[in-house]
This record gives sequence, C-alpha cells and structure tokens, in this order.
Amino acid sequence: MNLPNRLTLARVIAIPAIVALMMIGGRVCGLTAAVLFVAASLTDYLDGHIARSRGLVTDFGKFMDPIADKLLVTAVMIMMVERALMPGWVLVVFVAREFIVSGLRLVAAGKGRVLAAGKLGKLKTASQMAALTVTLVGYYALDGQMTPWLSAVSDALIYVALVLAVWSGVDYLVRNREFIAQM
Repeated sequence: MNLPNRLTLARVIAIPAIVALMMIGGRVCGLTAAVLFVAASLTDYLDGHIARSRGLVTDFGKFMDPIADKLLVTAVMIMMVERALMPGWVLVVFVAREFIVSGLRLVAAGKGRVLAAGKLGKLKTASQMAALTVTLVGYYALDGQMTPWLSAVSDALIYVALVLAVWSGVDYLVRNREFIAQM
C-alpha cells in the first residue's frame, strides 16, 4: 500500500479517537479532538498532493479518499449536532447529499467505473473542514461557551459549506448524467 493510501486510512483510523474525545468533553479532550481533526483534515490535502506529484494515483485512492472525508466530517458533524453547535437539519442535508453521490459511486464501481470527485466537491470538503475546525477550536478553547461573534462566524462557515455541498452535488449529477442515463 502506497503512502497516499496510508494517509487516507489514517484519516479513517483517527475518527474513533476524535469522537471519543468529543464525547468525554472538557477543554483538554475537546482541544485534543480539534487538533486530531485538523491533522486528519490535512491528510486529505497531503494524500492527494503526494499521489498526483509522485504518480501514485490509484483506483483505491480515488474511491476511498472521498469516503474517508465523508466519514470524518459526518462523525464530527453528528457530535456537533449533539452539542447544539449545528442544527440537525443541516446534518440531514449534508448526509443526503453524501448518500446520493456515494450511491452513484458505488453503482459505478460495481460496473468497473470510477467516478472521481470534481473540484467543487473538493472545495466543499475543504469548506466543511474549515467550518468544523473553527467551530471545534472556538467551542473547546472557550470551555464550551461560544461568543456571539464566534457563533456567527461558525454559522456563516457552516452555511457556506452547506451551499457548496448542494452545488457540488448537483454538479456531480450533471457531470455524470450520461452514466446515470445508462443505469
């Protein structure tokens, strides 16, 4: 297994630790979860950069990288809803988008095709990770108390990520309409 694929798997392996630390709560565990989340998020950039620059792109990486992103982001979002840091309906929209796109990818994989993520999808993931990072660091650095200003910034970033999620989902369906028509 090459380095980019190992980084992708490391992102998945980090998820239980991040969730456990968020469940324990408190400033130290929460900030540790935030640091782990940032580190895991950075592997998303690193694995793709290394794979492309060194010619290590694999079908496994094209398929697994977006799944690792979805697992990481969704796990943290579930915890954020539980902590009332994000409305539940926002999580539902994000998850619905991911089910639609991932379902299409699975059907394609079953037919021997790999439908790679587009630039909008990557921007969506980056915006989600940025929004979650700001929210987690702010929430836990302030010992569970969000200031009105930080809460407004966090909400704005989450809604930007939401718009990008819907937009990139529609773009994904449009780009793959020929494949969808053949299903």
